[in-house]
Amino acid sequence: MDGERKLSVRLNAEERQRLETLTRNGTSSAKRIMHARLLLMADQDHPQGRYKDIQIAEALGVHVNTVARTRRKFCRKGEKAAIDRKVRLTPPVPAVMDGALEAQLVAICCTPAPEGRRCWTMSLLAGELVKRKLVVSIGRETVRKTLKKTSFNPGAPSGSAFPNAMPPGSSPRWKSSSTPMPCPRTTASR
Repeated sequence: MDGERKLSVRLNAEERQRLETLTRNGTSSAKRIMHARLLLMADQDHPQGRYKDIQIAEALGVHVNTVARTRRKFCRKGEKAAIDRKVRLTPPVPAVMDGALEAQLVAICCTPAPEGRRCWTMSLLAGELVKRKLVVSIGRETVRKTLKKTSFNPGAPSGSAFPNAMPPGSSPRWKSSSTPMPCPRTTASR
């Protein structure tokens, strides 16, 4: 392992202090803490001597390649690259809704509801998007999140997606009363 000696980790006092603080604060992710511990153990100036990659891997429960890769990142790119995950430039799954499709969805919401319906539901809106061939398939949850993001409610003029719903605090169950209210089930069974 000649390449291992060329890429040895040497921490200065400030780096060592930062990494030790990171391993003790308990607010970082487990992966960041593990990588910080790994670098502390791989340090040439470790108080108990430098650990070998296989010893670090066994102590931390990771693969030897993870130790070598983290050590290599530290030597070539610095502390931040060795500890933090690489930020993705694109999301793992592309977004179903873009700005143009959102505009189409809001436009559909502004049209009258289908015959026999009083207002649009999320399932009806999803079906309408598919019917108009704007998307191949879409779930009602995606439609709901998109409408929530755009602050648009497809419901009745009351501004609610559920026009018959009681406003918050109007339910007898939630009202505070000095006298206890009888439970409907107990009065019906008597």
